[in-house]
Amino acid sequence: MTISGVAAYLDLWAETRGGKAVLVNHSENHTFRIDSPAGTYSLRIHRPGYQSRPTIESELNWMTALRRDLDLPIPTPLPGIDGRLLQEIDGRHAVLFEHLPGAEPSPEDELETVFEILGGFAARMHRHAEGWTPPQGFTRQVWSAAHILDPDGLWGDWRIAPGVSGRIAEIIGRLDTELRLRLDAYGTRPDRFGLIHADMRLGNLLVDGDRVTLIDFDDCGFCWFAYDFAAAVSFHETLPMVPKLKAAWLRGYLPIRPLGEEDIAIIDVMVLLRRMALLAWIGSHAETRLAQTHMPGFAEGTAELAERLLGIR
Repeated sequence: MTISGVAAYLDLWAETRGGKAVLVNHSENHTFRIDSPAGTYSLRIHRPGYQSRPTIESELNWMTALRRDLDLPIPTPLPGIDGRLLQEIDGRHAVLFEHLPGAEPSPEDELETVFEILGGFAARMHRHAEGWTPPQGFTRQVWSAAHILDPDGLWGDWRIAPGVSGRIAEIIGRLDTELRLRLDAYGTRPDRFGLIHADMRLGNLLVDGDRVTLIDFDDCGFCWFAYDFAAAVSFHETLPMVPKLKAAWLRGYLPIRPLGEEDIAIIDVMVLLRRMALLAWIGSHAETRLAQTHMPGFAEGTAELAERLLGIR
């Protein structure tokens, strides 16, 4: 999706008429900043073949409910001049959001405060999900072990990801089996498995002073609640700070939504499950800058984490 291609459709919204587009991110979707006489906005243009009209409308339904019921700091989608939130740009689904202040945090920042806030967000969202009745027709993907680990997984097949060969492939294969066993034993009771954001990584946070905003609900779906922490440390699972970030997350989470010992123990399993999802994603999205940034050594790092979980050394 080119900037000139986007510019031809900016009359779909009153706010963006006469505006200029700047590409700010390309991972799963293309995200553009739109500067117009009316202000600054964020335009998300969806990758074909990933989300459908019903699933995107369901995402927006949940976001609307979260803003209404919890007043969470999340983006507000803006309707087009036809009154619809979901528009079409060159045959692709598109949603315009208000532009929010802040910058993506980095692993070099002081992140414990951010993760404590994020843990509180997750706890409130999980409590909401347990009590919320979705509207008729609500549909989002399921992030089960099979949907992540099988060869036809939602993000691709980890078996053919870069670097997966020889001993690394053997170790990660053992991890695949172990994850399935542990997750099957943990189960999918309603207090453990439900509607989550599923992608609370650093790239989907905006930090502006003391304010943390959570963006990009494009991967929200049904999964284990503990997976939201795992997603928060995406691409950084091997860093020494992860245990401190988990402790900070729990400090924010537990006062709002208590967890049992099994729920806390499964968090480390979720970190490896998410790592496997990312390994598959890097292989299936090798054309993106995000995948290229993390590709070197990612399979090796996954094998090292697997050895730790499996007790190989």
